[in-house]
Amino acid sequence: MAIPVLKLVLLFLPLLINVFSFVQGQTWCVARSDASSQALQNALDYACASGADCTPIQSNGLCFLPNTIQAHASYAYNSYYQRRAKAPGSCDFAGTATVAKTDPSYGSCMYPSPQRYAVCMLFFS
Repeated sequence: MAIPVLKLVLLFLPLLINVFSFVQGQTWCVARSDASSQALQNALDYACASGADCTPIQSNGLCFLPNTIQAHASYAYNSYYQRRAKAPGSCDFAGTATVAKTDPSYGSCMYPSPQRYAVCMLFFS
């Protein structure tokens, strides 16, 4: 039993290495630390009403904590940005957002990225 599993791992290892190597060039959209709470709230409302997946930042979601406007706005901004395929201008939110090269995911809160979806599809399709 262990040998077939090992063969399967060795077969997919190059593919996994290629998928994860793309993460280095990834970008995420996050809230600026110097933005006012009111500006963040306005932009958060816009993102959630315009196609961002805001379910994870609801009170029972995996990204609800920390329960701060900064954290919730960052998640919503990034969801909007990724769903717009990182189109120019999709990470601005009236000047309250910035593009980050470091994955802002933490604990069980995983920020959306195309590569993360690719890995899920690889294993679960």
